[in-house]
Amino acid sequence: MTKLLSVTLSTLALVCASLIFSGSTQAQADQQIKTEIQKKLGTNAKVRSVTPAPVSGLYEVLVGNDIFYTDASAKYLIQGEIIELTSGKNITEQRQADLNRIKWTDLNSANAFKTVRGNGTRQLAIFSDPNCGYCKRLEKSLQQLDNVTIYTYLIPILSADSIQKAKQIWCSADPNKTYIDWMVNGVAPSGKSDCSNPLDKNLTFAKTYGITGTPTLFFTDGSRFPGAVQVTDIEKKFASLK
Repeated sequence: MTKLLSVTLSTLALVCASLIFSGSTQAQADQQIKTEIQKKLGTNAKVRSVTPAPVSGLYEVLVGNDIFYTDASAKYLIQGEIIELTSGKNITEQRQADLNRIKWTDLNSANAFKTVRGNGTRQLAIFSDPNCGYCKRLEKSLQQLDNVTIYTYLIPILSADSIQKAKQIWCSADPNKTYIDWMVNGVAPSGKSDCSNPLDKNLTFAKTYGITGTPTLFFTDGSRFPGAVQVTDIEKKFASLK
């Protein structure tokens, strides 16, 4: 019995050592590919990681938040999507969604103004620039939503005038009304712009989480929708969260 136990433990030790060696070898291969890809891309693009892709012989290359693929020799850079034919699952799209996901609790509601309609049970966060045409289109569409709480985070990234308008909106007596008056009704904000505001904090958050365009929407599961999303798509997302 003692001899059998000894043999079993020895076998387990060999298996563990083999797994550690295999993992180390894979990590070295990934690093070599990453180094080679970075060398070829130069300093204009930052390669965040290189990991084996779901398809044998391919590697996922993460540049910023964008997904590419390469071969083991780092000779080719492939731009496109991997789709599993048996299930129809878009593996690249799912991976991209996971990369773009945040924790809802990372959002600080004190840095946003809040709109509540109906019972307010459904929650949505929007990063917006007051001079963004797509943001204005989205806001007009959002007027159709009911039973929702919307947190609007101003990130003035388009121009100096965006900064001025964002400050005037935040400093107004009713930021939400002033924002909607401008975005939906075309009534420009006026008044003071020298109050304490969260704009710098919002811009820092946007940079940290790769929010490079407006509008950008987030749902309570952390998923991200960029652009002027259709209300029907927002409703579908809300339905999936139940």
